[in-house]
Amino acid sequence: MKNKFLTFLMTFRGVIFIFLMIISNQSYSQNKPLFEQGKSLYKVEKYQEAITSWMKILDHEKHSSELYFNLGNAHYKLNNIGPSIYYFEKALLLAPNDRDIKNNLSFAENAKVDAIDPLPKTIFYKWYHAISDLLTFDGWAYTSVFMVIVFVVCFLVYYFSYSEIIKRFFFVSSTISIFSLGMALSMAFSTYEDAINNNPAIIFAESTDVREAPNLRSEISFMLHEGTKVQILERDVDWGLVEIANGKEGWIPLTDLKEL
Repeated sequence: MKNKFLTFLMTFRGVIFIFLMIISNQSYSQNKPLFEQGKSLYKVEKYQEAITSWMKILDHEKHSSELYFNLGNAHYKLNNIGPSIYYFEKALLLAPNDRDIKNNLSFAENAKVDAIDPLPKTIFYKWYHAISDLLTFDGWAYTSVFMVIVFVVCFLVYYFSYSEIIKRFFFVSSTISIFSLGMALSMAFSTYEDAINNNPAIIFAESTDVREAPNLRSEISFMLHEGTKVQILERDVDWGLVEIANGKEGWIPLTDLKEL
């Protein structure tokens, strides 16, 4: 009876796997023609039609850096600065080291109205981000696990070895690995906290008034324009408290921006 039940579970799991593979292949076969159609339309300068084609892929909840990159290019050609920066930023999240995305994003940012000088960064801030940006949160987590394995192996070899030279070498190696483990764990927690607190958005309205309080009766502090990147710090119903690169803060309607 037990063997029959296990056989049933294995068969059921196999059926589910095959079913998911079929759905995945169907989704891919549906999206690839849409993507190629969008590329063909883009080449003949039918940018809005290309966007429409590519947006149908997003409706299927399929995402890729190439898709976002092409959407950013098409919007840039139509002088839609906000959407172009938004999609380049989305592409950069999936492919942070892609030079083409970075170059086109800089072109789009040069076309926006707001020129905001960021706050000066401390040496510690630059040092921290130079290291933390080497890997994602997942990357630091995997590195931590790897360093645990290295430490255990080095310590076991050190403990059971009879050779003085080998013991000395693996003692130093285990010391270095435990130090590296501590650093990787620290970076994993730090990058995770950064990811949790990071809530960027792009201004989509042509212009929006940034107010001192979340209501239309409050004083206007300053104005932002399409394409400017902000950080959402807090929400109050239909309003968001945002911060810009120079440290200024204020409230704007959430309908005037789009979160990344």
